[in-house]
Amino acid sequence: MELTIRQSTPGDLDTLLELESKAFPVYQQSSKRTLSLSLKSNFQQVWIVEKISGDSIKPLGCLILYLYKRTIRIFSIVVDPEAQGNGIGRMLLNQAREIAREKGAERISLEADASNQKLINWYKKEGFESTELLTDYYEEGKDGMRLVYHMPEQEVRTRISNVIVVDDPKAWNLGLENVEVMSSRDYTSNKANVAERALRVFNLCNSYRYQSIGYYVSLLASAREHRAIPNVTTIRDFRDVSVIRSIADDIDEVIQRSLKKVKSNDFTLNVYFGRTLDPSLKSLAQRLYQMFESPLFQVQFQFAEKWSIKRILPLSLNKVPAEELETVKDFAREYFQTKRFQRPKLRRYKYYLAVLVDPNEENPPSDRRALQKLEKAAEELDVNIEFITRQDYNRLSEFDALFIRETTNVNNYTYQFSRKAYAEGLAVIDDPWSILRCSNKVYLHECLKVNSVPAPETNVFFKGMVNMAELQGFTYPLILKQPDSAFSLGVTKVKNAEELETSLNRLFKHSDMVLAQEFVPSEYDWRIGMLDNQPLFACKYFMAKGHWQIYNWKGPKKDQSGDATTIPVEEVPRKVIKAATKAAGLMGDGLYGVDLKMIGDKVYVIEVNDNPNIDSGIEDKVLGKELYKRIVRSLITRIEMARNIDRFVSIEPD
Repeated sequence: MELTIRQSTPGDLDTLLELESKAFPVYQQSSKRTLSLSLKSNFQQVWIVEKISGDSIKPLGCLILYLYKRTIRIFSIVVDPEAQGNGIGRMLLNQAREIAREKGAERISLEADASNQKLINWYKKEGFESTELLTDYYEEGKDGMRLVYHMPEQEVRTRISNVIVVDDPKAWNLGLENVEVMSSRDYTSNKANVAERALRVFNLCNSYRYQSIGYYVSLLASAREHRAIPNVTTIRDFRDVSVIRSIADDIDEVIQRSLKKVKSNDFTLNVYFGRTLDPSLKSLAQRLYQMFESPLFQVQFQFAEKWSIKRILPLSLNKVPAEELETVKDFAREYFQTKRFQRPKLRRYKYYLAVLVDPNEENPPSDRRALQKLEKAAEELDVNIEFITRQDYNRLSEFDALFIRETTNVNNYTYQFSRKAYAEGLAVIDDPWSILRCSNKVYLHECLKVNSVPAPETNVFFKGMVNMAELQGFTYPLILKQPDSAFSLGVTKVKNAEELETSLNRLFKHSDMVLAQEFVPSEYDWRIGMLDNQPLFACKYFMAKGHWQIYNWKGPKKDQSGDATTIPVEEVPRKVIKAATKAAGLMGDGLYGVDLKMIGDKVYVIEVNDNPNIDSGIEDKVLGKELYKRIVRSLITRIEMARNIDRFVSIEPD
């Protein structure tokens, strides 16, 4: 029997349907729509084994693969029952192994009918291991068994190749084994199937302007899951004044110390692979490179009372002074000879999750014990967690997802992390739009009002448009809120018109708009944690001792926050859950903490917070480890949806 294997075409749909109907019981068969999507998807591959006899070609087996970043998943492997015993199954498995080798995948996974012990034993003979029983996987009463094959170490391309992309490769020969020089034309045109390789791309093209070939090198690198330096986000950030100012603030001390001996009011520094020609500025160059990871760039400083960054420009090779070019090549050699890219991993994981934390934050959203529980839960779901800090801004592309566990703010680096991670294609919690929406109480007030979500009576005061007569007409006390207040900070209680006027004058120094909200006294606030528009946890947060808020930052440390009681979601009044779900849905589908009060039979939404507290022994008291697993599963789903969007978008059936 002469057998051949080929990749499918869209015309193979009927062949796939026929093979599945002959080989699988109904509950295991894929729908016509599912198979059609598999044939069209860039995320999947379909292979077909055929018997050739003279002019006759007969399909005898097929293989459908999902191509994840580190895992090849066999979605379906089918052999015509009449042709079993001829090595077709092994031929298809070997094809999956070959694809795994080509992609540098670390393992192959599949699901099999748990009741088919003969099939499971066959997979085990082929090197697969049973890892998990999947209850009711196919339908109620029909369990599945997940099996995994780990690629031999020598077959896993764990080392990522370094490629320097330039317009003229002849002028750039470093003579290093682990560095390949490639022309921008070859890279963008996918010469020699470069898109299929695991690469780290150093873009040294002569221009990064929008829609230039240098721009497309970094853009295509992102699409090919190559790590581009600089990536398109960094290229864009070079033009973003707010980002530059944020960076200047973050390293202000280093800037002032490094430039204190400069006599003129203007100074220009060229940074080459994290180095500079002046040894005294080594520390400044390294810090700048950490913030703006680009092989070659120029920083222009200006002095006015103190030094500040005026402008940052990417440098292409043709803009490097001729007398410095050889030094730049020396810096490049030292850079690539340093084993900076090899992060040891004790085991292989399906996904890699970055958790942004600030070790010095006094009141972080999650305490140390909660983060440890998160790490253990992720480990059980085959997800590796690495805790990163603000210094790791340019390492985001190494990960599949980002979970922010420090206090977020639109005006600091947490928002920049979220924005960049989203631009890089990572799954992100908190996503940028959730931070923007939840951090501003004016937006929240308007959103709740327009969508008829019950909330305390609220008025918005505008700077320069307040008169005393208007203030006398309110019922007191009132709660004043800065638009970006959080954790009870920026929130003031006023008892009369005079106090209101004084507080407004103070708050108007920071914002042109201030909210005044009806005071609704209660013994406790409800906090409903929401994830993916579903309740995650429910707490009663009691007021701090002798205070009208949950937090009393001016009180003794032991009395700064009130007690908290966590209860099962199903025991929460339905009105509370309904209001929390509607309010959170207006913000998005991320992780939120909705604060509510229930007075009698009336429920009021106080606010919706992104980045809610999840502390050990409080928010996780009911669900325990399962709470952290739900968060990790949500991130896994977001990763997989982004990589296979066709399967999650509703379309009309054929």
